[in-house]
Amino acid sequence: MKKLILALILSSLMIPFVNAQSGRMPAIDKSPMDMSYYPSNFPILKIQDKVTEPALARVIYSRPQKNGRTVFGELIEFGTVWRLGANEATELELFKDAKIGTTKVKKGRYTLYAIPQQEKWTLIINRDTDTWGAFKYDSKKDVARIDIKIEKQAESAESFTMFFEKQGAAVNLNMYWDNYKATLPIIF
Repeated sequence: MKKLILALILSSLMIPFVNAQSGRMPAIDKSPMDMSYYPSNFPILKIQDKVTEPALARVIYSRPQKNGRTVFGELIEFGTVWRLGANEATELELFKDAKIGTTKVKKGRYTLYAIPQQEKWTLIINRDTDTWGAFKYDSKKDVARIDIKIEKQAESAESFTMFFEKQGAAVNLNMYWDNYKATLPIIF
């Protein structure tokens, strides 16, 4: 009887493994998706009851890798609309109305695009969400276009990285990749 019970327990433990083997798991993405909040780590602070200010913004983006390539001017062509990451177009969610550049932007979800140039980037805030790449980009759905300066960095960033940082009255969305940093100030 003990052997029968043990056999039943062991076979029941194998069922999920067998089922997982019969289905096809998607390949691991080379450009993993990431999310950044302001304030930083907001969900963790929330569950720890350590929130000192409300969530103001988050960005969801995929993180392409440099992999020895020249990024700006080759992989990402100057003067063309870029999804600001890889795979799905990057999304910005504002939890409160904000001022970005000279434009007042209502709270909500938006897609972020960029048009990189050698001396600046034009950041585009667009109403069309849940889209892949910039293939269906429609300028008629733009909410704002903001020219931002870029800064050459001494240290190279292998992975495209975005994060928020408080600076004076603004919350900056910092973007790093290769030897470049771009900053989008957002005022709440």
